[in-house]
Amino acid sequence: MKAVVYKGPFSVAVEEVEKPGIQHPDDVIVRVTSTAICGSDLHMYEGRTAAEPGIVFGHENMGIVDEVGHGVTGLEKGDRVVMPFNVACGFCRNCAAGYTGYCTTVNPGFAGGAYGYVSMGPWQGGQAEYLRVPYADFNCLKLPRGDAHERDFILLADIFPTGYHGCELADVRPGESVAVYGAGPVGLMAAYSALLRGAKKVFVVDRVPERLQKAEEIGAVPVDFSAGDPVEQIRDQTGGEGTDKGVDAVGYQATAGASGEEEPATVLNSLVNTVRPTGALGVPGLYVPSDPGGPDEQAKQGMLLVAIGRLFEKGLRIGTGQCNVKRYNRFLRDLIIEGRAKPSFVVSHELPLSEAPSGYDKFDKRIEGYTKVILHP
Repeated sequence: MKAVVYKGPFSVAVEEVEKPGIQHPDDVIVRVTSTAICGSDLHMYEGRTAAEPGIVFGHENMGIVDEVGHGVTGLEKGDRVVMPFNVACGFCRNCAAGYTGYCTTVNPGFAGGAYGYVSMGPWQGGQAEYLRVPYADFNCLKLPRGDAHERDFILLADIFPTGYHGCELADVRPGESVAVYGAGPVGLMAAYSALLRGAKKVFVVDRVPERLQKAEEIGAVPVDFSAGDPVEQIRDQTGGEGTDKGVDAVGYQATAGASGEEEPATVLNSLVNTVRPTGALGVPGLYVPSDPGGPDEQAKQGMLLVAIGRLFEKGLRIGTGQCNVKRYNRFLRDLIIEGRAKPSFVVSHELPLSEAPSGYDKFDKRIEGYTKVILHP
C-alpha cells in the first residue's frame, strides 16, 4: 500500500509499505478515506524529535472498516469510523477513569499511545491507504454511512476535541472572556469551542494574517502580536482587567515579537499576565520532555523559565496535558450531525496522498494560506 514515510528532517515521501493485517482478535483494518497533517507532525518532520527514518506518519484518521477481527462485536465491514489519535485499551486504570490519552497498556513504559508518532508506541500511522486499529470496539467512533461531513468528521480525531479540551482545562463558562494564544488549527478550534460554550468575547493571538482572518470570521477578536504586546492589547479591550480564562494552543515552539525568534515560555508567561486574578489557564499546546532544537540548554532539556511567582500571586489555576479524545468526540460528532458545529472552516487544503510531500512543505512554511491539510488516499 502507499504511505507517507519519514525520510529525515524536512523530507517525507510516499512509498510502498506492507499493508497491515489483523494481529489480534480485537483489531479491525480501516481503509482510510481522510487523514490530516497535524502541527505536531511538523515536530517530527522538522527533525526536532527522535523519530527515525521509516516511520509512517498520521494520527488523525478516518475511513471504512475493511476487515474485522473475530473478537470485535460492535463493528462490521462497511462501517464508517473515525479514530481518536489516542490509542487506548479501555480497561487500564487511566482509561477506566476517562484518561484515554494516558493509557498504560498500549505503550509499555510510557503513559499514552498514538498512531504514527515517535515515542507513542508501535502503532503505524494512517497517512496511508490502510490502518490497523487495535481494541477497535473501544477506539472506533461510528459515523453515519456515506460521505456527508467528511471534512468535519476527520477533525474529531484530534484538533476539534483538543481545542475543546483546552477550554475544559480552563473551565470556560458562559459569559466569560477568553484569550487563546495561537491561531493554528488547535487554537482556532479552541476559540470556536469557547464560543460554542457561550463565551462572551474571545481574543485570538497570532501574527499570520490568514489565521487571524479566520479567527475574525468565526466571531473572535484577532490580536496581532507583531504589532505590539498582546497582553496590553487585550487589557486595553477589557478595561484593564484582562480575561477570565486563557488557552495556550502554541506550546514549546512559541515565538515572540516580529523577529520570529523562539522563546518557548513566552506564551505561558503572556497568559499569566493576560488572565485576571483567580482566573484559569488551559494548556493543550504541546510541551515535550526534551527539545533537541530548543534555543538554549534548558529548553533542550524541556525546562522553561515560567513566571510561577506571578501565577501564584494572582491565584491562577492551570490545567495541562494532551486531550482524552473519547471524552469529547461522541457529543462533538452529534453537534456536527445536528448542524450545531461545523469545524471544517479551518480546513484550507485537500490533497491526494501523492501530494503529501508538497503539503508538508507548504504547511511547515505557512505559505499559500495553509492552515489545515487533509490527505485522501
